[in-house]
Amino acid sequence: MLITGLLVGAALGFVMQRGRFCVTGAFRDVWIGGKTRWITAFGIVIAVQAIGIFALQQLGFIELEAKPLPVVATVVGAFVFGYAIVLAGGCATGTFYRSAEGLVGSWIALIFYAGFSAVMKYGVFGELTATLRSSTVLPVTTIHESLGISPWWLVALLSFGVLALVVHHLRADASRAPLATLPPRRTGIAHLLFERPWHAFATAVVIGVIATVAWPASIATGRSSGLGITTPSANLVTFLVTGDTELVDWGVFLILGILVGAHVAAKASGEFRVRVPDATTVLRSVGGGALMGIGASLAGGCTIGNAMVNTAQFSYQGWVSFAFMVLGTGAATHQFILRRRTPAATHELVTV
Repeated sequence: MLITGLLVGAALGFVMQRGRFCVTGAFRDVWIGGKTRWITAFGIVIAVQAIGIFALQQLGFIELEAKPLPVVATVVGAFVFGYAIVLAGGCATGTFYRSAEGLVGSWIALIFYAGFSAVMKYGVFGELTATLRSSTVLPVTTIHESLGISPWWLVALLSFGVLALVVHHLRADASRAPLATLPPRRTGIAHLLFERPWHAFATAVVIGVIATVAWPASIATGRSSGLGITTPSANLVTFLVTGDTELVDWGVFLILGILVGAHVAAKASGEFRVRVPDATTVLRSVGGGALMGIGASLAGGCTIGNAMVNTAQFSYQGWVSFAFMVLGTGAATHQFILRRRTPAATHELVTV
């Protein structure tokens, strides 16, 4: 059954690569000109998954479990992670699929992300991480439990809010003149899969479905969660060092599948090319990757495990992490991007 992790991961990697689904860009765009198109797409993923997993729970196929909120660890870790993904040039999943495209900078960020995740979870700082994450203040774990209401009320609220944003963006798209495109080199399904640009919102729907499918597939192997990147990455590194085969679970197969699926997509679409970064990018990749591993371990997940999966369960950890990841991304964006632009350039960015 572990092979389902490889299949789900391959599908996720393929779709994210072809759809250019960049969570770092989604968060960063909010701070650069107040653009919300890609964060709306991220909201679609959460909403689709929320509908799917609560339906699966109601039908008895899965049982959702959320843990109490470790406030300090979550806030600090999420902010650090949000800051780090700007340095690294991509979040955890983005780093995986860009590595499969041949970006050497992403290879470096991925190695340090996985390595520091292992250090924070199983290495010399494992006890510190466990201590910080054991300090919780809320007796309840999810928003709907604390409100004493059905989760479907929150699902409906989230879905309608995301739908309103989708309609807004689609109307804006319809008012613009269509962009000129080159004649297709392929026809049929090959053109749709490997040549035609994927719409952000369609990509998000597919990712939401994949995230939903991940739950029963993972639970069937004894792993009680859906998509996740940080712990599987730490498990893989620790397995390579110790040889402990018990660490090779569904999640490890998931991240390996992401690499396979993204590489297939990149090769088939002609987007694979080994690109060597300059010295500054290398340093940022090292620092960003290391801080990603530290931040995600403290927060209990990355932009996938926390901001995409835990939010769909309406857990406090998911939504607090989401908020502070966006804030961390904003801090890094202001330091490394906005400050380095001239007033004219900044104005031009805002008005596009």
